[in-house]
This record gives sequence, structure tokens and C-alpha cells, in this order.
Amino acid sequence: MAKSSTPDIIYTIVDEAPELASASLLPIIRSFAGAADFSVETRNISVAGRILSVFPEYLTEAQRVNDDLAELGQIVKTPEANVIKLPNISASMPQLSAAIKELQSKGYAIPDYPADPKTDEEKSIQARYDAVKGSAVNPVLREGNSDRRAAKAVKEYAKANPHSMGDWTADSKTTVASMAGNDFYANEKAATITAAQAGAAKIVFTDKAGNETVLKNNLKYIEGEIVDATFLSAKELRNFIKAEIASMEPGVLFSVHLKATMMKVSDPIIFGHFVSVYLEDFIAKHGAKLAELGFNPNQGLGDLEAKIAGHADLEADYKTAMTARPAMYMVNSDKGITNLHVSSDVIIDASMPAVIRAGGIGWGPDGKAAPTKCCIPDNCYAPVYDETIKFFKQNGKLDVTSCGAVSNVGLMAQKAEEYGSHPTTFEMKADGTVRIVLASDEVLHEHAVEQGDIWRSATVKKLPIEDWIRLAVRRVKATGLGAFWLDAKRAHDAELIKYVEPALKAADIEIPIMAPREATRWTFENMVAGKDVVTITGNVLRDYLTDLFPILELGTSAKMLSIVSLMEGGGLFETGAGGTAPKHVQQVQEENHLRWDSLGEFCALGESFSFLADVRCVAKAGIYAKAIDEAIQKLLVNGNSPQGRVGQNDNRTSHFFFARYWAEAMAAQTEDAGLAAHFAPIAKALVEGEAKILAELHGAEGRPADLGGYYLLDAAKTAAVMRPSATLNAIIG
Repeated sequence: MAKSSTPDIIYTIVDEAPELASASLLPIIRSFAGAADFSVETRNISVAGRILSVFPEYLTEAQRVNDDLAELGQIVKTPEANVIKLPNISASMPQLSAAIKELQSKGYAIPDYPADPKTDEEKSIQARYDAVKGSAVNPVLREGNSDRRAAKAVKEYAKANPHSMGDWTADSKTTVASMAGNDFYANEKAATITAAQAGAAKIVFTDKAGNETVLKNNLKYIEGEIVDATFLSAKELRNFIKAEIASMEPGVLFSVHLKATMMKVSDPIIFGHFVSVYLEDFIAKHGAKLAELGFNPNQGLGDLEAKIAGHADLEADYKTAMTARPAMYMVNSDKGITNLHVSSDVIIDASMPAVIRAGGIGWGPDGKAAPTKCCIPDNCYAPVYDETIKFFKQNGKLDVTSCGAVSNVGLMAQKAEEYGSHPTTFEMKADGTVRIVLASDEVLHEHAVEQGDIWRSATVKKLPIEDWIRLAVRRVKATGLGAFWLDAKRAHDAELIKYVEPALKAADIEIPIMAPREATRWTFENMVAGKDVVTITGNVLRDYLTDLFPILELGTSAKMLSIVSLMEGGGLFETGAGGTAPKHVQQVQEENHLRWDSLGEFCALGESFSFLADVRCVAKAGIYAKAIDEAIQKLLVNGNSPQGRVGQNDNRTSHFFFARYWAEAMAAQTEDAGLAAHFAPIAKALVEGEAKILAELHGAEGRPADLGGYYLLDAAKTAAVMRPSATLNAIIG
């Protein structure tokens, strides 16, 4: 078969802990792959890389970087695509601001973010930064639907070596609170575009005086596309927050759980309402001064504390106001970082499973564990967590030694559903009406809104839906049990069901369709009975469930295998969640110990080689894939995965053991004598050098590490930190 001009494997450059891990693992991958002439190239999708790529005119020739994300967006639409995607930062505004400041401090003359743009130039700058912010990467790369599950070896290891689980009691005070109505769920409208309706469309706002503003022009809908529109009432949201704060029980922590990274327009605004209601009296008293200081509730308490620092009267009143409010769920009790400090610090798909796994507890400002009121305003997904908590109150904690495996087939291709709604989400500036108007002047959807309401539209196309259903059928046939998580009472889901039901009939298979609450209980009941279950969901639930179930059954979602069969025939292999990555980086900076687990990267690498073997028909790639699988099994059985403390295994030692076991498997295989001969001395050197290599790796720990940056690492300094064993480096090359 002729060799493609596309690299055999593309490995992504990202951020935080996964990128630190790459500094250690990628040289091993390149060295081993090079033995069979497999090309391994990188593409930069980090926050810093994305920022620099959109401001070339502000940079010197040497500082300019290619727009790798745009390039990858084209590659994933080709049959040759074979991409290993590590978790990247979906930057919140505070993260974006920090990245800008760091880049500027390093001599990159990029502009400041214009929070209130006035000129065309400022509006252009803001638009370019907004394209970097939030979920900028996933919608571009995910040109296929998601098949996410635990590798068999990972699941068996988790059952044999159970992680810790907190005890649940029937009288636990931990609850989920959501709005009584007037949220995204209640206000949603949906329609499937007909042939007559296909074509151009626009979103128009009309105020009470009849003045029209085009919020979004040049939309284009195609036949079979489901188009949604909905809004969340700001007034009802604030009433909900006030009521939940007022009804807090003693000893219960207050918290909000959102996704301000992926939902980069709506959720920071919702977060800001929580901040401003929580500190309502303080803000009312000092409104003028806070406005002068540039305080924006959407930026959180961390930004507020920075702005009032040195203003004694404000600091004193702020402390009093915080004390008067219910105790808050904390991100870091030791450092005083609350649930409301930064919108991206508490990400629902990581934070809610953590509370549930712990037995319904979070950490309070006193550093002690306590039950938590978990505010999840919108009812589209709150019932999943509510039902999970109710299930564990009734049944006690999960027995991870006997429970079945829960996998997911997720509809996410081509910017499906809410995660693709960023360009069509708006905060209303006045009372009025929002309409989606087709080229024929037909009004597809219409809502009466009030100032401050959050209105959004989302879509999903026909071909991704059909591909999702086919994938679901394959996975259920392979697994034996599964269900579509679709609510017939929700407008969007009702339109999806119109696709699902006839497709299942044509496939001659019965797969139940359940609303998320019912599907949650059904899945847990089967899981507890030891049965494997496929959850078949839309994009947001895909994200939430592929953290919830893995964290409960495996202890982490980072060990999940995520296979994206791209619709044009290529492969995208994702490597797990990065929600805890910031804490991992902090530990490296403080004591040079990286507890990030690269098991997801190992699994994705194996699948990437399997793709080369199965799809591109490269026989040697199959040998690599089998050897990687053997290495993963040995790594797990021998307990070589990273642990939390200095002196224990960390990310770097796990990479050494992975390299050793991989080399041993390559040397032992009998399918290719040349490869066996190549890897035999490498395996021998790694075995004989183990004691010295581990001593060199552990010897670097216990003191602060200088990475030369956070968002833009210094390559030489990072290599020195992540590759401290001269012996290992000499063997690997």
C-alpha cells in the first residue's frame, strides 16, 4: 500500500499535566515507532498555541506559529487521519487572561483582551480571542461519534484492586437542586428541517419598540437537521439561587456545578449570577466602587479578591459578607479557594462524580468533610445526578469488585447539540422577542424573552445521527445490553426519537429508549447486578457519563479508552479527562512529583496502531498494538501506575515500566524477526538498568521544579524535569 503524505500518527501538543507527561512519553513512542519507520508528528492545540496562531501580525517571524487546529480540522475529514488527542484546556475567561499575561511577559506582543470593545479593531481582537476560549478544539476535531469504554485489562485490574469509595447512608443530606421551570429544558423548541425549509436562516431580536437586531446572520440549515432554540430566565435563575441559599440546612455546604469551559457563553453568565446573589448585599453596598475597580461577577470571587486587595473597607465587608452566608464547597480549603472563585474550577462532570464517589461529601472552608447541596440549575441533565444520589442513598456505595462496566456511544460529530451552540448563544440586552427566521421568512422558532435571559440555539445534522445509531447498534450487539437516553418530553429528544425508532426497526433490534432519570436507575441496577451496559446519549450526556461511571467503577476517567470513528474513515483516539490536571501541575512545581496517569495515552496508542493495521493494512502496526496491550496488562498487574506521594511511582516511572514491558513484548514476538532483533537489546538494557533508572527518576523528586511557564512551557527546562534519567535517555535515544 502506498504511503500517505499524512503522518502515520499525529500526537497533539496540549496543556498542563498531559503535556508534561508527553515530554517523557513521546520520546519513547517516537523511538519505538521509528524502528518500523512509522512517522509520529505533533500538532499544537494548546491554549498558548491557539492564541499565537490567531495573532500573527503582532508577532515576530520567529514567534509565529502555524494554525495547527485548523490544519487538524481538515485532516480529520480524510480517510488517512490517525490522531491521538490528549485533554486540552477549554479555556475559561480567567484561564485565557492568565495565558495572555504569561505570553506577554515572555515577549509575545499580543494584545490585551478587550472586555468592552468599542472600535472595529477591538471587536476583531475580541472575536479572535473568543474563538480560542472555551470548547474551541473538540467541535473542530470530532468529525465522528464517540465510542468510549474501559479496556478489558483496565476493568479487570479495577475489580481486583478496588479503589476507595465513601459510605452512603439513607439519611445523607447531600441533594441536587434544580430550577422549578423556565430553564433551558422547559423552554426548548425543536424542529427537523424539511427540504422546503433548507437553506439560509438568521436569528433576529426585536425589542418592545419594534427595533430589530440581527444576532446571527448567514446560518445555513440542511434537510434532516434538527434545530433547537431555548432560553433560561435570568429572573427565575436568581429566584432559584436565593431560595436555595435561604433553605440551607446547618452543616451542609453550598455549591454550584456547571461546565463553564465547554458552555463558554452561557455557563460563565450563570456562574456570575451565583456569585452576585451570594454576595448580593455586599455588591449593593459597594456597587459604585466595584464598578470602578472593574469587577465582573462572571469572573468569580478570585477576581474580586484581587481587585479589592488593599482596600481595607472592602476587604473587611467582604469577609463579613462571606461569613454571613452558608459555608461553601471548596476547591482547596487550605488555600481558601471556594466553589465560586473561578468558573472553570468546578466542572460538573468531574466535581459531581467526586462528591458521589466520596459518599456525598465535599470539603468545607474548615477543611472538614460535609454533605453538599449541589445546585445544577437546568433540568436537561440535573436528574441524572439527582437519581444517582437517590440510588446510592437507597443501596449504599458501589461494590467495584463485582459491578459491570458502563460504556458510552455519544452523538458528537460535526458540532452536535449544545456543545456546538457557542456562536448562537446570547445574553439578552432588553425585553423582546427572539426568532429564527428562514430564507422564506418562515419563523422556525420564537421566544419572548426578558433582559438578562440566556437564549441559545443548537443543531445536529442527519448524517451524524444516522452514524450514531449504527454505532449504537453495533456496540449493543457486542455488549448485550444498552439503552438510548432520550426524553420524549424534551423537544430535542423527541425529534431524535423520530430517527431512532425506525432505524431500530430496520435493524431488527430492540433497544429501550428512556428519559435520563429512568435510564440512570436502570443502568445502575444492571451495573450492580454485574452486567455490562452501553449508554447511548447525546453530546453533553456523553461528556458527563464518561466521567460519572468511570470515576465510580475505575476510580478515574483518565483510564478510559475513547475511540472516534471519523465519518470519512479516519481515526481519532482520545485519552481521558484532564479535569485534575491543574492540581497535578501544582504538585510538580512544588515537589517535582507528577501523579498524572498516562494509561489513557497507552490505550489510545494501542488503538492507533490497531487502526494502522486494520484500516491501512500495515502488518507491523498490528505487532505494535499487541505488544502495547501486553505492556498495559503487565503495568497494571505489577502495580506500576502513578501514586500520589514523593518516593512512590509517578508518571515518569510508569513510562519507564511501560517502555520496558513494551520492548520485552516486541522482542518476544515471533511475527517479525527484524523487530524482535531490534528490541531485544533495548529490553535487556531496560531490565538490567532498572535499579539505576528508578534511582535517577526518584532522585529528582522532593524539591520545586522549574518548568519555565505554565501555559507556554520552556522546552529545555521541561525536558530536564520530565527526563531526569540519563541512563533511560541513553537507551531510548
